[in-house]
Amino acid sequence: MDTKLIAKNPTAYHNYNIEDKLEAGIVLAGTEIKSIRNGKVNLKDSYAILKNGEPFILGMHISPYEHGNIFNKDPLRTRKLLLNKKEINKLTGLIKQKGYSLVPISMYFKGSFVKIELGIGKGKKLYDKREEIAKKEANLRIQRELKN
Repeated sequence: MDTKLIAKNPTAYHNYNIEDKLEAGIVLAGTEIKSIRNGKVNLKDSYAILKNGEPFILGMHISPYEHGNIFNKDPLRTRKLLLNKKEINKLTGLIKQKGYSLVPISMYFKGSFVKIELGIGKGKKLYDKREEIAKKEANLRIQRELKN
């Protein structure tokens, strides 16, 4: 099936060490789909949680559809994620015992369905982030010198 990227979370790999990924469906309203097709999605401050054994995504901003009316939903509402029972049980164990977080990495169309790629990872410390930035800058300097 063809996949078309809609949005990426720019801070996911910067703030977390992503160890595993999984694909989840999402429950959306009609006007939200139309807004997503126009690319009006922001995943930057979003995160996923498990509440009563069901996964939800919070903080994901889908702008209201400009041609919509009373059917437009709240842009920051909590949306349910669609995972099978086996995946939910795996996530429950990881999150409660080992202190992992669920972070949305990207949103894309898979055929006609909207899917979210979730990353399972631990938060980075400030010194880890600084070290990563220093490595990137060093690599850029090396590439510039090799180019010249």
